[in-house]
Amino acid sequence: MGRIKQCVSKWCYGGIAMEPFAKACAEMGLLGVEMVGADAWPILKKYGLICPTIGAHGIGKGLNRKENHEEVCGQIERALEQAAANGIPNVICFSGNREGLADDVGLANCVEGVKKVVGVAEQEKVTLIMELLNSKRDHKDYQCDHTPWGVEVCKKVGSLRFKLLYDIYHMQIMEGDVIATLRQDMECIGHIHTGGVPGRNEIDDTQELCYPAIMKALADMKYGGYVGHEFVPKRDPLASLRQAVQLCDV
Repeated sequence: MGRIKQCVSKWCYGGIAMEPFAKACAEMGLLGVEMVGADAWPILKKYGLICPTIGAHGIGKGLNRKENHEEVCGQIERALEQAAANGIPNVICFSGNREGLADDVGLANCVEGVKKVVGVAEQEKVTLIMELLNSKRDHKDYQCDHTPWGVEVCKKVGSLRFKLLYDIYHMQIMEGDVIATLRQDMECIGHIHTGGVPGRNEIDDTQELCYPAIMKALADMKYGGYVGHEFVPKRDPLASLRQAVQLCDV
């Protein structure tokens, strides 16, 4: 139906070469393959796909510490410029790990760090998105691990070119209440990832979330960003991806 702009994270399909993967994605109706390097971009273009996101820096060392700002902000600026030059709409950044840092201090430092680079994002017309990750299972000690914390960073930065990457898998683990949260904080959400809970596998009835209901809610909200499938298939990978695309086409 085309109401949800679907894409996929390539790292979940590492065993499939880029060209046949891109061809299969285009045939399924996906619009892009995210988080791939420059060598893959011509292949995506060949099949009418884009790269919706690229990363700027690592997860653990992020914007929540002032001593990281020079290095991390430099990496973000370079990624924003590269994204703008190649038609990539989003660049992913991270808060970094707490390592004993209080949440209010980390938040203030993230705001300060983002403000150093958001002007470049505005100039280049690329959106910088900070990813929400769970600190309960997969990313111990990560600071941007609850939606309200990320929303507060977003509001204090105050730019349409800084938003959150709301990962449904991670936030279901940390806080649940997915549809209500999306409705409440939609203005701060620039990109969405999927994944089955528990296990980060298929998003069908083998897990606890109802993805068609979530996608219908997003469509009704007129969410205009991408939904990126970031689950690790346990069955035939392309069959599982095709099933996910169909489930989310609401």
